Amino acid sequence: MKFLNLIRPLGIVLLSVFVSSCGQEAPPEVPAEPLEKVEVRPEIYADFELTADLSHLSDNQKKMIALLIDASQIMDDLFWRQSFGDNYEEWLDSIADDRTRRFAELNYGPWDALDDDKPFMDGFWSKPLGAQFYPEDMSKDEFEEAYLPGKADLYSFVRRDQAGALKLVPYHVEYAEELAAAARLLREAAMLAESPNFANYLKLRAAALISDDFQLSDSYWMDVKDNEIDVVIGPIETYLDRLYGYRAAYEAYVLIKDLEWSDRLSRFAAFLPQLQDGLPVPDEYKWESPGTNADLNAYDVVYYAGHSNAGSKTIAINLPNDEQVQLEKGSRRLQLKNAMEAKYVKILEPIADVLIAEDQRKHITFDAFFSNTMFHEVAHGLGIKNTIDGKTTVSLALQDLASSMEEGKADILGLYMITELLEAGELGDADLRDFYVTFMAGIFRSIRFGAASAHGRANMVRFNFFLDEGAFVRDPETGRYSVDFDRMGAAIANLSRVLLTLQGDGDYEGAKKLIETKGIITPQLQADLDRLTQASIPVDIVFQQGVAELGLE
Repeated sequence: MKFLNLIRPLGIVLLSVFVSSCGQEAPPEVPAEPLEKVEVRPEIYADFELTADLSHLSDNQKKMIALLIDASQIMDDLFWRQSFGDNYEEWLDSIADDRTRRFAELNYGPWDALDDDKPFMDGFWSKPLGAQFYPEDMSKDEFEEAYLPGKADLYSFVRRDQAGALKLVPYHVEYAEELAAAARLLREAAMLAESPNFANYLKLRAAALISDDFQLSDSYWMDVKDNEIDVVIGPIETYLDRLYGYRAAYEAYVLIKDLEWSDRLSRFAAFLPQLQDGLPVPDEYKWESPGTNADLNAYDVVYYAGHSNAGSKTIAINLPNDEQVQLEKGSRRLQLKNAMEAKYVKILEPIADVLIAEDQRKHITFDAFFSNTMFHEVAHGLGIKNTIDGKTTVSLALQDLASSMEEGKADILGLYMITELLEAGELGDADLRDFYVTFMAGIFRSIRFGAASAHGRANMVRFNFFLDEGAFVRDPETGRYSVDFDRMGAAIANLSRVLLTLQGDGDYEGAKKLIETKGIITPQLQADLDRLTQASIPVDIVFQQGVAELGLE
């Protein structure tokens, strides 16, 4: 029996944006004394220079890239302020030790993003769950009881008025001067753009930055196909808001399209409607049709800023997050090829040398790593965005657990899609074992991001589930892992059934129980991860980037 026949209800969430409906208790008590600090360890990041072949670009296009980098640097400043506070520059200057300052720069504050946001400097407590989006002294009860129309808004801060009552302050009001400057840079870049469509998008995005109304620019971005240069910029993902998952953080990517790889990928977007129709779930779990204008391309990224540059670095993008735009037009899946190659060479291959059984080491390939990442992003586009009872969206129902549940679902359905396309002859003579073994090695890579990451939690759930199912097997003598190919299909089906049912039913308590029981690092797994540390294998990468690296000075 094909494993897809075992899969059960599917739901999808692409935004970690939700309205509280479970009446949570007040936030955890802040410790009376600062927590014991963890190690300063900038060496866990491997240096990688972000470059790309710009020889085919005109002088105006090169000038445009420099302007987009300038605008991205403003996003970086705004993210610092959202993550740490307005006084971050003064604070950085006060750090005398060079290694500590460097680690603070990498983490946008004194908390280790790859160690559950634990403090690594004296005098600091745990990172506030709400970052700088909410008053530090605000409890959940106070927020939930407050009359604040639009309290779940993506683009506003919660502040106190002079009387101490909660109020909302839009981003474009709080950061009016900075956003006006970024908008001017985008409009200047538009004047240099050789693609009229891209020029119009830049103008729309500039208007969005100073109004906090991003839907029109998101929708128009879906139709921009003729541009070799691209930019993702603005408040986008909500992972920084760990209190509620409501508020978006500023970030940016400046991108150069890889035309050769994009040609290889473009045809897969056309399979989305067929794959949606073929999902082995009742009709109510797949009545929403994915947009037919989905775009799948490969890029070299030449600049990261803000949220995208903090902690673990993104290697693929699935945007826009706006659910209405997704339903009408689909989404764009941007594979960041040079960043993927960096992680594959500097991290994944060394991990495989330590933890993967020697007879399966040959199944670790870059093409499989690239494809697993790509189909993970494509899998976000399948399913439904509203719970099957019609009462709310999946993201609203699953609240702060939405992101990790969605990331886990996307990984599982990514493997499902690879299996289906291989059986249909759409992936040539690829070996399914390559995808499975590379997938397992990729879990070890992502687990090291820690529990503070939605991807990390999702990977811990998946690792423990597959181990319990016998799909992953650890040799006690060598301490190396292998995939049991006969059991892998059933394990994928079983975990898919669990995740997709929880999403479709909007089962918050069930999702919480799954993460609490499976989203943990066992002593045995920690000991194996420690072997990676002892082997000095980096956890992630850090970029040397900017106009100098691109030769644009």
